[in-house]
Amino acid sequence: MLVASVPIALTLVVSLFLAPLATLVSVPSFLVVVLVFVWFDRLEPEPWQERIHAVLWGATVAILVAGTINSLVGVVFGEVAMVVVSAPVVEEFMKGLGVLYAVRRRKLDGVIDGVVYAGWVAAGFAVVENVQFFVMAAEAGILAPVVILRGVLAPFAHPLFTIWIGVFVGRAVVRGRDPVVGALPGYVIAVLLHAMWNGSSVLGQQGTVGAVLIIVLVFVVLFGVTTWLLVRERLRGRHAIAEMVPRIAPRYGLTEAELHAFSDWRRTLAIRRRLPRSQRRDFDASHAAVARLVALNQRPEPPDPAVERRMLEQLVAARVGRR
Repeated sequence: MLVASVPIALTLVVSLFLAPLATLVSVPSFLVVVLVFVWFDRLEPEPWQERIHAVLWGATVAILVAGTINSLVGVVFGEVAMVVVSAPVVEEFMKGLGVLYAVRRRKLDGVIDGVVYAGWVAAGFAVVENVQFFVMAAEAGILAPVVILRGVLAPFAHPLFTIWIGVFVGRAVVRGRDPVVGALPGYVIAVLLHAMWNGSSVLGQQGTVGAVLIIVLVFVVLFGVTTWLLVRERLRGRHAIAEMVPRIAPRYGLTEAELHAFSDWRRTLAIRRRLPRSQRRDFDASHAAVARLVALNQRPEPPDPAVERRMLEQLVAARVGRR
């Protein structure tokens, strides 16, 4: 990832120098997307270094490899093949690897984790891609319409595709199945949605306005349905933690304070709000450790002793920090 970050960083620096407005307008939409997934992640907060790692994977490794392959396909087979076939297949594959990398580092415990890691990877990918499009649009004198289209829709489009990989990877982890095999249905969905989205731009260039409007309408509906499903999954996760915390308390020696704080979501938020900022990080670490223990005990197979021990060590470390 460090090697891949060098050319991307140089590209962004050059873009900022040559076209500062086109580069900076990509930032607000990126921040909105990141904040959405930070909110979604509050149920089982991941460490900031893991969030940054996922964003950087999308913004460096994924976009560099995908951009190189897409360019080669464009030269050999033409722009339409690059946009409609190569980009969806390669880009979703590279973003999906970022989600699977979180599994390999044992940071992904369930569906919600899969969604947030996929969202952060996709956000990193989208912000760099947007900079490239905005710089080209500024040179062509069409920055405003491109910003309206890509700045409003595209930052959410990439996560909308990739979160399906995260959903299926998360399900595979919860069910104790191979996450690579489990990712395949989500990958197929992500590629098809991405191809449909990119195909709308090709149809738009060909003047097929009616088809473009239908596709955009489909995506608006799909975005609404996906949002509803994710919110429902988050509510289900809240109920699962509230129900499971009292059950696992004797097994892991949860204190009365931890049982009180983490067995009710609204109480968790209220307690956190009352804490000084200096204590919130350790509180979040305790919350995350308990949530991971809940996720571990929801799997069909008995908890792995090594994984269980590592999670308990995280909880103990957070307790020491709270003292």
